[in-house]
Amino acid sequence: MPHTFYAPDLSGPTYTLPEDESKHAVRVLRLGPGDAVELVNGRGGIYQAAVADANPKRCQLRVTGEQQVARRAYFVHVAVAPTKNLDRMEWLVEKAVEVGIDRLTFLRCARSERRELKLDRLEKIAVSALKQSGQAWLPQLDELTDLAAFLPTAAPETTFIAHLEEGERTALSQVAAAGHGCCVLIGPEGDFTPQEIEAAQARGIRPVTLGASRLRTETAALAAVFTAHLARE
Repeated sequence: MPHTFYAPDLSGPTYTLPEDESKHAVRVLRLGPGDAVELVNGRGGIYQAAVADANPKRCQLRVTGEQQVARRAYFVHVAVAPTKNLDRMEWLVEKAVEVGIDRLTFLRCARSERRELKLDRLEKIAVSALKQSGQAWLPQLDELTDLAAFLPTAAPETTFIAHLEEGERTALSQVAAAGHGCCVLIGPEGDFTPQEIEAAQARGIRPVTLGASRLRTETAALAAVFTAHLARE
């Protein structure tokens, strides 16, 4: 199977890899003229290509074919409060991209232990997972956003909140099967506050459950992605 490279700005019959990717292709992977590779632009385009010039600083590729992969008929969006341990968010990004997520929003909540978040490394992890899993669409990663600012932007008919407070909740697997997609809100390690839950429900956002187990934040977010897909099968 040919090696895959990320080419977000591909626009013509040739493409030159960035210097770090060129060095990896030529020095590490030992690719030479004529060797087949694959390019993905993160917007549905998958391209077949061959090495034209195996320069370790600017490896040039010649595009030989292309395929456009349509988006799935439904979207999967998770809005989650990032954990204090950033490694757990990196794991979530990697696995969510592999499974298939369209958008990942990071929330700042009242009980959030992480108040700042830089997306640079998470975006690199998303690209790596995209290439590894053979996905064609790179998900949207949103900057850390206050929950109060996010709620007015959410469509109540497709947005749900998973929390641990007592009360009636519907299984996500039931509601995710209807409509054209879903957005699931996952709280911080201390869960949403009662006031935050009330604010979400006042916007028409319905409470859901992911099962009987008490899940870690990153596990709950990934479970929501899995459940959304399984509900549509």
